[in-house]
Amino acid sequence: MDATPPWRPGGRLTRALHTVRMRGTFYCRAQLTAPWALRMPAVADAVSFHVLTAGTCWVSVPGLAPVELRAGELALVPHGRGHDLLSAPGSAPPRRVERLPQDYLTEHYSVLRHGGGGPATQLVCGVVGFDEPLAHELVRALPPVVLADGASTVRDTVRLMAEELSHLRPGGEVVATRLADILVVQGIRGWLERDPAAREGWLRALDDERVGRVLEAVHAEPGLPWTLDRLAGTAAMSRSSFASRFAALVGETPMAYVTRWRMLLAQTRLAQGDTTVAALATELGYRSEAAFSRAFTRTVGRTPGAVRRGSA
Repeated sequence: MDATPPWRPGGRLTRALHTVRMRGTFYCRAQLTAPWALRMPAVADAVSFHVLTAGTCWVSVPGLAPVELRAGELALVPHGRGHDLLSAPGSAPPRRVERLPQDYLTEHYSVLRHGGGGPATQLVCGVVGFDEPLAHELVRALPPVVLADGASTVRDTVRLMAEELSHLRPGGEVVATRLADILVVQGIRGWLERDPAAREGWLRALDDERVGRVLEAVHAEPGLPWTLDRLAGTAAMSRSSFASRFAALVGETPMAYVTRWRMLLAQTRLAQGDTTVAALATELGYRSEAAFSRAFTRTVGRTPGAVRRGSA
């Protein structure tokens, strides 16, 4: 198997990793004794991470066989899916973690003590969200579970995070969230280095000399009047060859991708509440607010106004 990493230093994948910025949602230090089983809730547009600092743990995502997490290892569950953490498969009926008694040290941080009194396990867990559309696409390309080995860089990051959360100094949660950025990037980077699946789909397209050039151009200037001819010209390919290559790598047509990318940007901006529908329509290259609203509703499943009101 070719062991060459599926990216070039300083290339498009490296630049995409630079966009991974998390916003902290919740952190928990779990002190558990076997047997125990925790059910983690689904959280839309979020990445869950779990680092085993002592003991044993299995991660179970619906539809997949449970995977064992070893001491020092990091597990990412990147698609906002609900999942279970177990002392061992079948060890106990899962308990909804948010319903268990916990010591809430702040609104966004707790210490959980739970279990049957047997061998001890310690975990550092977090649920973090992301807003940047490029990070959204990067995370979307990941498998249902990502494991990163217990490298010294992961252990050092977890140690710093645990220290920040446990001492509750001013700005501690902010520092912990930035450390979560690092943990998530470390997990993604480890997957990129060892999993052949990292060379497929959008990630492979991003690093493709011709299609990647087009993706980067659309990401940089989504409001340009993109047409299939213009996209093919950017790739320096014929229209038919480009359309075929793009669809084979990305999994959708070039113009469908342009629309979806614009709507990702729009959804982020509307949720942040810092713009109007009319301003976005102009910024993203639509001739009228009505045309933009129709495209947004068709792609997102909600009207622009509903997304904007939801941020208020």
